[in-house]
Amino acid sequence: MSMVSTTAPDLFMGLKDRIDARQSKIGVIGLGYVGLPLALLYAEEHFPVFGFDIDAHKVATLTDGGTYIYRIPPTEIQAAQMRGFSATADFSKLRDMDAIIICVPTPLDEYREPDLSFIKNTAQTIAPYLRAGQLVVLESTTYPGTTEEVLVPILESGNGHRLKAARGETDERDDTFFVAFSPEREDPGNDSVARRDIPKVVGGLNSQASELAAALYSAIFNRVVPVSSPAVAEMTKLLENIYRCVNIALVNELKLLTLRMGLDIWEVIEAASTKPFGFQPFYPGPGLGGHCIPVDPYYLSWKAKAWDFQTRFIELAGEVNSSMPYHVVSQVSRALNRHGKALNGAKVLVLGVAYKKDIDDLRESPALTIIELLQRDGAQVSYNDPYFPFIGKGRKYELQMKCASLDEIDKYDCVLIATDHSDYDYSWIAEQAALVVDTRNATKGIRSNNIVRC
Repeated sequence: MSMVSTTAPDLFMGLKDRIDARQSKIGVIGLGYVGLPLALLYAEEHFPVFGFDIDAHKVATLTDGGTYIYRIPPTEIQAAQMRGFSATADFSKLRDMDAIIICVPTPLDEYREPDLSFIKNTAQTIAPYLRAGQLVVLESTTYPGTTEEVLVPILESGNGHRLKAARGETDERDDTFFVAFSPEREDPGNDSVARRDIPKVVGGLNSQASELAAALYSAIFNRVVPVSSPAVAEMTKLLENIYRCVNIALVNELKLLTLRMGLDIWEVIEAASTKPFGFQPFYPGPGLGGHCIPVDPYYLSWKAKAWDFQTRFIELAGEVNSSMPYHVVSQVSRALNRHGKALNGAKVLVLGVAYKKDIDDLRESPALTIIELLQRDGAQVSYNDPYFPFIGKGRKYELQMKCASLDEIDKYDCVLIATDHSDYDYSWIAEQAALVVDTRNATKGIRSNNIVRC
C-alpha cells in the first residue's frame, strides 16, 4: 500500500477550501464577552462551532440553552445550538478543530505588569492536541511580540517539537500549523454598529497564515484588514485603546480645571463638537473601567522598557484617570458638608456599578473603587444597579453587597450617580433625593439646587 505525503501547500489549500465551503470546524477558547459573541457569529453562518471554557458553570448554562451575558438572550444561544453550536470543557476535542481562536483574559498583576498566565495556560492546553494544518489565532489584547515570543514557542515545545509554526513567505514542510493575531474589537452596549460591520485586523506569522485568517474572518465580518505581522496587529489594538485612554484623561483633567473656574465642561464639549473637522468629543467620568482601556496601555508601557523607552503620555494618562474616583469621593464629602453632613456616618446610595451604561460588566469599574473609598472614610454605602442583584469582590476588598431598592431613596443623605443607566428616571431621582452628586451629566437639563455635578 503506497503512502501519499501531505505537503504544506496541500495543508494550506485544504484548510482554505474548507473555510470557503463553511465546512471548517471552529473552536473558540474562552466564552466570555469576546469569545461567545464571536462563536455565535460563526454559528449564524452555519459553521460547525465548538466553544471551550474551563468554567463549568458557563458550559452548563450554554448547554441548557441559557445565557450569562445580558445582551445575549437565551433565544440566540438556542438558535445557535440548532445550527450545531455546542459548549464543552473537554479540550481533547481541539484535535478535531480546523481553526482555534483564543479569547482569554489578559489582566494586569498587582504591580501593573502584564499577566499572560491565561495565554500561557491556554497554549499549554492546546499544544498536545495540535495537528498539522490547523490555524491558531490569538485575539487577546497584549503587547507587540506576544504571539511570536510567547504563544508560538509554547505551541511548538508542548507537542514535543513534532510540529512547527509556518514561517517565511510560504512554508513547504508537511509538519506545519498556522498562527495569526487578530485583536478583538468588542464594544459592549454599543447598538449603533453591528458586529459584522466592525473591520477585523489580521496579521499572520507568514503570508499563508494571513490569508487563512483573512478567509476565516471574512466569513463573518464585512471587511478584513490584513497587516504585515502579528506584532503590527497587536500594536494596532493598543494604539486604539491608548488613544481613548489619553483623550479621556485630557477631558478628565479639563473637568477638574473647569470646576474650579465655574464652567460646565459638558457644555464646553458640546460646543466644541460643532466643529466639523479636527475635533472628536470624549467625555469625563468617575474613572476608567472595562477590560481594555484601563489595562491595555500598561502592556505597551511595560514592553517599552525593554527598548529603554518611557511612555510618558501613557503613564500621565493613567495617573489622571486613576485619580478620578478620589476626586469623586472628595466632591461627595464637600457636597455633604454644604448640607451640614459629614461623610463619616453618612448614608450614601451609589447608582450604577457597571463600568459603562446599560451593560452587565463590572470589570475594572471605577464604581467599585468609589464604594471602597467611601466605606474607608466611614460612609454607610448601598448601591442600586438593575444589572447586578449582588456584588462580591471589589478592586481591593470583598464588598458582599445586595442591590438596594429605590423605594426609600429619600432616606439617603446622598445619591451618587456613578453609571448613567437608561433605566433610571433622573427627574424622579432629583425630586426624591436630598442630595444628588452626578459624575456622568445624567441630570442634564434638570434644574435643582440639590444636584452637584462633578
